[in-house]
Amino acid sequence: MGIRNITEAEFDESVKSGKVVVDFWATWCGPCRMQGALLEQKLVPEHPEIEVLKVNVDEQPALAARFEVMSIPTLLLYRDGELVDQVVGLTKPDEILSKLA
Repeated sequence: MGIRNITEAEFDESVKSGKVVVDFWATWCGPCRMQGALLEQKLVPEHPEIEVLKVNVDEQPALAARFEVMSIPTLLLYRDGELVDQVVGLTKPDEILSKLA
């Protein structure tokens, strides 16, 4: 499914089906860039059934506030529209997979 950037207006529709990882990040955040690389280079190629959505907290502050994102990177993990977990900090693909199983 790949990786795409989303806005607040697209959020609810984007997470309503399948396995979805929402990555809250910012361009100035070093760990966020590392998380993005892990998602792009490991998770997406090895698990095409998982969609990764990127939310830039500087561009979408209302969406970050809606989920009380206080530290980044923060990942929201959805399965068929249900939030199954929220993880703060650099997270390995294996941990993401175990939470989405």
